[in-house]
Amino acid sequence: MDLGSRTIKVVVLERGQVVGSAITDTGPDMTARARKLLEPYDPARIIATGYGRHLAAADFAHEAVTEITAYALGARHLFPACRTVIDVGGQDSKAIALEERGGFRDFEMNDRCAAGTGRFLEIMARALGFSVESFGDAALEAARSLPATAVAAEGLATDHPVAISSVCTVFAETEVISLLARNEHPRKIALGIHHAIADRLAIMVGRVGARPEVVFAGGVALNPCIVRLLGERLGVDIRVPEGPQLVGALGAALRARAKN
Repeated sequence: MDLGSRTIKVVVLERGQVVGSAITDTGPDMTARARKLLEPYDPARIIATGYGRHLAAADFAHEAVTEITAYALGARHLFPACRTVIDVGGQDSKAIALEERGGFRDFEMNDRCAAGTGRFLEIMARALGFSVESFGDAALEAARSLPATAVAAEGLATDHPVAISSVCTVFAETEVISLLARNEHPRKIALGIHHAIADRLAIMVGRVGARPEVVFAGGVALNPCIVRLLGERLGVDIRVPEGPQLVGALGAALRARAKN
């Protein structure tokens, strides 16, 4: 189980195969929600990771493991050649450099600021009148409206007239409101926000090195604009697994299988 600040994820393995998975909002009673997800199953061993892993271990899980360990295991299982894992969740982001055999060599983590996280994207999307699911597509639509010659020369990283100077959530929201009052188009502001997030994430990933294959996990990996912009900045093709939110829970399940 991956008990995140925004969502709880479960992956169930039987004889090495995934036989079940589920995602739910975390809510105010994290362990009750987690137990509810487990009701259809009778697991022999439960390992918890994520923000609420220690609560789960004190209540029902057999062991807690760090997100670094869980995401390294999950990403390497899905992509055996993976050497770099990027995880951007609801409240934090991290970059993990893996050894050739799969153990992690180094990592960087931002858990003190919401900038560049799913929560930041939610707040910015709401301020601009988009759903979080459509936010990345709205930014890409703005990019498609740029002159074709500029896009061909620079990709989505082309300088854009609507730049966001702050990635602090409070200041950025105020800046967005001010830009809307100046009649800037919401899609163009959305693209500026995505540029700012990609810049911040690229700096974090750069500290550990973006060695291929690079795997992007966590809910923000569902945002196509972030994936494309970040890939351009890092100069790599980024692999996004099916169900990127489940990578940490998969890693915990793999650890449970190995321990059982």
